[in-house]
Amino acid sequence: MSSERDIQQQLSQMQGQGFDPEAQQRQEAQRQEANERRADILLQILTSDARERLSRIAIVKPEKSRQVEDLIIRAAQTGQLREKVDENKLISLLEQLNEKTKKTTITMKRRTIEDDD
Repeated sequence: MSSERDIQQQLSQMQGQGFDPEAQQRQEAQRQEANERRADILLQILTSDARERLSRIAIVKPEKSRQVEDLIIRAAQTGQLREKVDENKLISLLEQLNEKTKKTTITMKRRTIEDDD
């Protein structure tokens, strides 16, 4: 009996500290619903080849994939897309994003060793 009471006290303390399991479940449900809506929109906008390419990109670079998805969804919502995005259009969008992102360059400076032979 005392252990049940202890558990109840711990739960009430957690809720008092801002931990609410129901709120956490609601947030997770909202997040999942938003992801489903996003997937539905992309399903309508992208051709099968473009979806396949984007999924391969997501495996390697999830942040890049997310940027492209955001760009496509935004364009569709503002009416800038008149037709489905095919693989060629997706490639051009990727190239545009690559141009906008800062390119990292690595410069190697080698030290020269001077021998006094």
